[in-house]
Amino acid sequence: MSSSALSQSAVASSSLTKRLVLAISAGLIGLSLVYFAGFSHLEAVHNAAHDTRHSAGFPCH
Repeated sequence: MSSSALSQSAVASSSLTKRLVLAISAGLIGLSLVYFAGFSHLEAVHNAAHDTRHSAGFPCH
């Protein structure tokens, strides 16, 4: 294998790893926000999430 093929393979592997880490991180942050809004005792936070669900057409009751 040539050095350019090896470097392209290393870059592709690194890029895939970075994308996976970013996707998993974004998913965890999103789930945390949904959990926080859904179970928040702060009425303003809960109502904002509730209104957003209704405006997006998601049933919540």
